[in-house]
Amino acid sequence: MVCSCNDSWCARFAERHQSALNFALLVVGYILYLIIGAGIFSAIEQPYEQELREELKAARQDFLSNNTCVSDARLEELLARALEASNYGVTVLGNNTNRNWDFVSSLFFTSTVLTTTGYGHSVPLSDEGKAFCMFYSLFGIPATLFLLTVVVQRMMVPVTRLPLAYFHRRWAMSKSKLAAIHAACLTFITVLLVLIIPAWILVSLEKEWDFLESLYFCFISLTTIGLGDYVPGETQSKEDNPQPQLYRLAITVYLLLGLVFVLVLMETCYELPQTRRLAQKFYQEKVRELDSETTNIIDQDHLSDELSDPSNHVPDHLPVIPSVSEQAASLRLDSKPTPYTPASGSAANSKLR
Repeated sequence: MVCSCNDSWCARFAERHQSALNFALLVVGYILYLIIGAGIFSAIEQPYEQELREELKAARQDFLSNNTCVSDARLEELLARALEASNYGVTVLGNNTNRNWDFVSSLFFTSTVLTTTGYGHSVPLSDEGKAFCMFYSLFGIPATLFLLTVVVQRMMVPVTRLPLAYFHRRWAMSKSKLAAIHAACLTFITVLLVLIIPAWILVSLEKEWDFLESLYFCFISLTTIGLGDYVPGETQSKEDNPQPQLYRLAITVYLLLGLVFVLVLMETCYELPQTRRLAQKFYQEKVRELDSETTNIIDQDHLSDELSDPSNHVPDHLPVIPSVSEQAASLRLDSKPTPYTPASGSAANSKLR
């Protein structure tokens, strides 16, 4: 008896707090995903890191043994200074003639900052530049997000909503199934246009990159991760890239357009009925009611705006055709005899007079 009462109480509690339990499971699952990813990265990368450390240590000892006039302390100072400059995008290699702060390179930097990609290959060197970067980003990042939102919503009409409406009328297929097929096709096209083809082009332009590295750069850039370990044009010589400014400008345009394509795909996937049903399992009930009330208020305000707009008050001259049942009902009412009343009889006599 006690067990049955406990079971019923647990069932009522789980039903009453279903969304909270789902949200807790979601958070726990995400934390486990982080832990699993950290463990896999550590297992894969740690041996390579140790091997690289040993290789650099051996190269340093070999250099000191072959150049006895150089002390270990002076070499340490030089290497520290070179690494510090490299963190600011300045290299000491003699064959590198790239400039990080000409106009096109600065345009590439601003695009990576405002889209929050942030490769980190070039950063402001001066205090004035750091202060302006914060001020510039404070207004630029919200403006960029607003612009991308507007562009994505405008592109959603011809890319997603109109095709779904057209094929739904033409094929009479369920909207959920049709939306899933459309999202799969759009995913394939987006991957082909903004990942596979650009990666294949970068393989021919970047001599030191293979296809995996080029694909890795495209994916890391368009998802705005921007690790900065691969940046186009950083290792190219003047002979390999005679037009570095044009090349950097083309990369900037590609990143902006590719980001729009990725956002359109994400918005399309989010509007899937399956995705919305899954997301509603983690919402609070009060939030759902608030969202529905807000939607009703917005609809009422929109309707009142339409009624108050004089341009919308256009008389409709099209005749309203009643249904068959309405016509039959009106005929039955007309065929019924009108009962005689004194008022009606006096009215008829007055008409005869």
